[in-house]
Amino acid sequence: MRSEQDLREEVVATARALLRLGLVQGTSGNVSVRCGDGFLITPTGVPYERLAADDIVSMRWDGSHEGRLQPSSEWRLHRDILHARSELAALVHTHSTHATAVAILGRDIPAIHYSIAAAGGGSIRCAPYALFGSQALADHVVAALAERRACLMAHHGVVTAHVSLARALDLAVIVEELARQYLLCLPLGEPPTLNDQQIAEAVAKFESYGQQAPAPEA
Repeated sequence: MRSEQDLREEVVATARALLRLGLVQGTSGNVSVRCGDGFLITPTGVPYERLAADDIVSMRWDGSHEGRLQPSSEWRLHRDILHARSELAALVHTHSTHATAVAILGRDIPAIHYSIAAAGGGSIRCAPYALFGSQALADHVVAALAERRACLMAHHGVVTAHVSLARALDLAVIVEELARQYLLCLPLGEPPTLNDQQIAEAVAKFESYGQQAPAPEA
């Protein structure tokens, strides 16, 4: 079990990685992770390069919070996803350039490359537009994430969720690359896509991809 302090430091490191990787600009985007009977989330309006572990806001499922700073304006989105999806432990929200461009078009990202299976299926859906920070947006995103670990938000950005902050961050990078590839294909027409069987095989493969945690000792 990770300590709260460790998780706070990982949230800060993840937020700074978003900036370093060019997935956010300024104070855009936000990061959260499950902790105890609630979750930790980045504060609103604090530049990531100045963010400290003590700045991370501790929130409860009822929306109340502890700490000297206010939570991200998107706390409802983070809360509702984590509450609805017990298998997910961490969320990353970005405004990465290419994925946001696809979201501005209101398009889903189709199965143009097998790496889309990292998000759990054969598409990355685009949730309808709603005002940032609103309950309506949270509701749209929860629906768009059904059986998925990533979605776009129309005229807004991207949400990725996974079993850890590291995996959620990795998925945000994959979504941005898929969006870039899709936009490069579009001038030549709609690109061909993988079929359902090919995607199912890739999804199964991703479930065991990479170094797996050792089984607990009896």
